Amino acid sequence: MLADSLRGRVRYNCTAYVGMDGCQVFEIYFDNKVFKRFSWETVNSYFLDMKYAEKTEPMSISEYWDGFWDLMEKYPMNTRTEYTDNEFAKALETYRNTDIMECIHSDDPIVRMFAILDRRVGKRTLEKMADSIDSEPMWLQEVYEFRTKEEKGNK
Repeated sequence: MLADSLRGRVRYNCTAYVGMDGCQVFEIYFDNKVFKRFSWETVNSYFLDMKYAEKTEPMSISEYWDGFWDLMEKYPMNTRTEYTDNEFAKALETYRNTDIMECIHSDDPIVRMFAILDRRVGKRTLEKMADSIDSEPMWLQEVYEFRTKEEKGNK
């Protein structure tokens, strides 16, 4: 469902590693470079970087993951900028089963991302979003900029 201007420029990838208990890593590539990853690892690293989890180096694997689920509960999706593979998969399902205009206004930033990249969202709708895009997470602003730049380049 990618916009024509993004064909060959945007790619989605899913990797499952042996021993990950059914978890995957979803990635979005812009121009063959990883733009964003969605996994437990990216969320836990975010918790550490934001100092939500206080850990000392070096730490064992169990210490690294200690408290993860408590932090997931304390910091729901709308308060962070990193997301799990499950959140990505749920957003994809929502996007695929919801009207595109509802997706543009979704509370879920990942659903909004899919909508911004969607071919059913035209230049006028993108222009209307310009006034509110500054209130979006920085990564979503970058998605918007990537799409609008491509639209301008393909007049």
